[in-house]
Amino acid sequence: MLKRISIEDLALGMFIHKLEGSWFSHPFWKRRFLLTDPDMLETLRESAVSGLVIDTDRGVDCGSDDVAAPAPGRAVAKAAPAPHVSTFAPVPQRPGFARPPAAMPIAREFGRAKRAAGDAMRIVSRTFIEMRLGKTIRAHDIEPVLDAVYASVQRNLYAFNGLLRCQNENELLYRHSLAVSALMIALAKHMHFSPVDVRDAGMAGLLMDVGVGQLPVDLASVGGDYTLLRPDLREQHVVLGYTFLKAAGDIPEPALRAVLHHHERLDGSGYPQGLSGLAIEPLSRMAAICDAYDTLVSCGEPESRLDPADAIRRLREQPEKFDAAILERFVETVGVYPIGSFVRLRSDRLAMVVDEDPADTALPTVRTFWSLPLGKRLKGDTIALAHCYGEDAIEGVANLAGLDLPELPKLRETLLAAACKAAG
Repeated sequence: MLKRISIEDLALGMFIHKLEGSWFSHPFWKRRFLLTDPDMLETLRESAVSGLVIDTDRGVDCGSDDVAAPAPGRAVAKAAPAPHVSTFAPVPQRPGFARPPAAMPIAREFGRAKRAAGDAMRIVSRTFIEMRLGKTIRAHDIEPVLDAVYASVQRNLYAFNGLLRCQNENELLYRHSLAVSALMIALAKHMHFSPVDVRDAGMAGLLMDVGVGQLPVDLASVGGDYTLLRPDLREQHVVLGYTFLKAAGDIPEPALRAVLHHHERLDGSGYPQGLSGLAIEPLSRMAAICDAYDTLVSCGEPESRLDPADAIRRLREQPEKFDAAILERFVETVGVYPIGSFVRLRSDRLAMVVDEDPADTALPTVRTFWSLPLGKRLKGDTIALAHCYGEDAIEGVANLAGLDLPELPKLRETLLAAACKAAG
């Protein structure tokens, strides 16, 4: 039975059927769930939600003896005992993640992230190949990847994706899937998702392009980059992926919908269904941003790929397509100048971003490599702009055209290694 209650009556063990008001007023972007986490309870009580609807057939009712006691210092009004409280079967709980590991400086985490990325890449490539051969993908097949990515993101929010951005050699489609999964996990964590929903987000990112393997084309003809296929062929991958994963039977429904809808756009210009506005669920809006960002920086012809900071700017210029509120959360997650961005400093030096400052994402740590006045490479220094007391600052994204530099992937890899060595 559905029952409307006030936020003050909310308690652990209740099944939340609906949170009233706009989904901007609370941090829980999934509206229906069994409330079992005390931290989630406190966060929801402190949100702008004034009322909600509970399902007493799937969770405890107001006045039930099963309702947990309120948190210390918080008075909770108790409703009169209901004449009948339905017994219910516990809702099966999908796994979240293990207890978070301790935080780690980025220079130390890069080594672990590199090993985790290598292991994950092998699992992802094998999974995609087996799917192309017709083998069903099961959730447990990719759980080791999600666990490895989550653990790295927990130890350091920026290291795993920064490493992927600065790696010179990898298989494009598999690296893209791994990068989007890491971005989805980091963004979901930043948006205070429950552990189960963080896992769904990571799974959606990892699997959203599995349908590419079902396209009737040899990807070798486009260097393994499906974004270079003609649109009518490329757009088939979302329905193919959704259909294949749906048949597996154990992929969570939220992840499945994100796989199907990650190319939908708020103005209705996306595919495959041309959804618009609130018809696109928040997880799919997140997937659209994470996928589009990584596509801009790593897919397509090499000369058309954007610097990460330029990719952020490009997404911000399209509020009609991408959810502006979620995009700002994304920027808070990866930084105004994400790791791997090339920037021009006030000192007329060029540098690459090698770390972020969570307290101010506009003031990252950079590694210098070029002097504009001298017109030559520098030995390089690592500068934490948030702690250099204004001695230097970012003026904007660097223009590297015409400079005597290695190919950008190799340059990024070299500068990242130098920054880690200096910090180690």
